[in-house]
Amino acid sequence: MAELKFIGGYPEHMRKFIDVVNKTRPKRKDYTPEAMTMQERDEVLKVHPDYAPGGKRAISIGPNKGDMAPHELADLLEAYPLIESNEIDVTKPDYVVDLLIIGGGLAGTTAAIWANDKGVAKDKILLVNKLRHGDSNSIMAQGGTQAADRENDSPTIHFLDAMGGGHFTNKPDVLRALVEDAPLIIKWLCDLGAMIDREDDGSFVEKAGGGTSRRRMHACKDYTGLEELRVIRDEFRNREIPYLEYLPVVEFLTDGNRVTGAVLYNLETGDYKIVQAKATILATGGFGRLHVRGFPTTNHYGATCDGVVLAYRVGAKLRDTDTVQYHPTGAAYPQQIIGLLLTEKLRSMGAQPVNKDGEAFVFPLEPRDVEMASFIRECYVNEKGIITPTGMRGVWLDTPLIEVKNGEGTIEKSFPGMYRMFNRFDIDIRKDPVLVFPTLHYQNGGVESGPWGKTNIDSLWVAGEVSGGVHGKNRLMGNSTLDCLVFGRRSGISTAEYLKSNPPHGKLTIDHMNNYVKLLKEAGVDTTRKAPVLLPDYRGKAVLARMIDVF
Repeated sequence: MAELKFIGGYPEHMRKFIDVVNKTRPKRKDYTPEAMTMQERDEVLKVHPDYAPGGKRAISIGPNKGDMAPHELADLLEAYPLIESNEIDVTKPDYVVDLLIIGGGLAGTTAAIWANDKGVAKDKILLVNKLRHGDSNSIMAQGGTQAADRENDSPTIHFLDAMGGGHFTNKPDVLRALVEDAPLIIKWLCDLGAMIDREDDGSFVEKAGGGTSRRRMHACKDYTGLEELRVIRDEFRNREIPYLEYLPVVEFLTDGNRVTGAVLYNLETGDYKIVQAKATILATGGFGRLHVRGFPTTNHYGATCDGVVLAYRVGAKLRDTDTVQYHPTGAAYPQQIIGLLLTEKLRSMGAQPVNKDGEAFVFPLEPRDVEMASFIRECYVNEKGIITPTGMRGVWLDTPLIEVKNGEGTIEKSFPGMYRMFNRFDIDIRKDPVLVFPTLHYQNGGVESGPWGKTNIDSLWVAGEVSGGVHGKNRLMGNSTLDCLVFGRRSGISTAEYLKSNPPHGKLTIDHMNNYVKLLKEAGVDTTRKAPVLLPDYRGKAVLARMIDVF
């Protein structure tokens, strides 16, 4: 194979397509394609992986039997536990607490603080983490947090935007809680010291997001989740609330319909630990590392859907299991960063999706599912994508337009993370476009709950991406960090109120697990399939730069 010649980080053949983008930029500077009609959106969504044939099957057992889910999720729901019924004495707890919080991202850490604020003593709380405290999708969030706090905006308008973006399948009472609490959450973050971007007059810098009718995105450059978790984790640790690291939960403990604790597995020693708790908040995040339909992902290493699996085994109801969110702009080149997120905020500040002919082919801020489907159509139906040396396809995101429209220096000021990420590979996003293609980003569905995070299982609450209902079939930008913060707060408050009644600790059994194993055997499920998977496997075909099977 001939050695590739590189010019400014790109191989020579890709540089020719960049020249086309550069030549067409002046005429695109003042042109933006119109937003699609509903009929046009319905048409393009036919190529979305959620609608493409072959990717799903009906769940065969449990509360959601008959509901459709991606094969990767169904495989986990239809899997045997990691522990055997006679392997551990679950009746002898190593930790006895009032409140167990599983997951240390924005949702779990926020829940701990608010539960403590509402009267749960710090030594009665235990937060457990699969990896380190903060290793989460939360800390990787870039674009912003929505909150309707301007005179021309309102929670009602925010509600309507999110309901429309979710294809009117959102759970109304939960969505109402999200939008009504949003301004309070922004104030709380600022009170904790979060450095949210502001104008010269002190007002918030607020940008648009895909599918929004108002500018309500609050951000800290392109490090929003990192900044939010910085101040929240500092507050958590200043209070000296107990936490454990590298101890994922592998099974719940139950007493009838009540969750009474959990079995932890020490990733370093292989030992098990038993926690007994009066109330449990599940905040384990999403399923990006399942690589649904072969897509790369923006998600952190531990995002393997553990919480959904554990909750389902104890009888928790799920919703919207059939839907997956793919972010339109994942990196498609260079190879080392395939799938990593390029925030939607780039498009809100002027970056245009452009095909190989230099054409702006789609309105840059369609709802995410419509935007990403348009990219797929352009690459695989219209054959107007750019192909990398490894066979990956993508379209250009014309980032230099940001500086054309907003002035020199805007990218380094507003997107320091993006600038540095590409600069490592000799690509200057101020001068050259970047290649993008959809990447698996978010678990739209999950464990169903009410507006205070309570599930149908006694003593079990959920918060953040592990939950389902608030986003419906498609989440809008800026509602994920908000989801974690709002329902972290609400679940913390709700569990504190529950604990004020001083409920007794329940029995510690794995009866639910034994009952689930019986269902699996009756359904003839392969006994070699185990869940939760805890960490992804990248051996053999299962590699980050896999070819995408759906096409």
